[in-house]
Amino acid sequence: MEIKLKTKVWLEADGEKLFGDGPCDILSRIERTGSLRQSAAEINMSYSQAWKLVQMIEDNLGYPVLDKQAGGAGGGHSTLTPRAATLTRAYSQFRREADHQLDLLYKKHLAPALKSGQ
Repeated sequence: MEIKLKTKVWLEADGEKLFGDGPCDILSRIERTGSLRQSAAEINMSYSQAWKLVQMIEDNLGYPVLDKQAGGAGGGHSTLTPRAATLTRAYSQFRREADHQLDLLYKKHLAPALKSGQ
């Protein structure tokens, strides 16, 4: 049996979830694909659920996260606002570094304690 450390990290304001892995994921996908609909489909989420998630993110953060261009013959297109793009990149980098540091701490403190009982 392999034991792994799993963590959840998010930002809160006044006890309410502000931003975390899920919102970061959908925004990163929108930035990559240029499409809320395609991003939602990649994670098996309905378009309406994804749209509600984007609205919740905007409400929580207090600023727009998407620049939207209405569809036409080629369909619509969405890009992240500069502020949302900065937050998404910063949060992703923070998570990578936090996961790395937590893995080091796990190996230092918990892994030896778990092995000592074997």
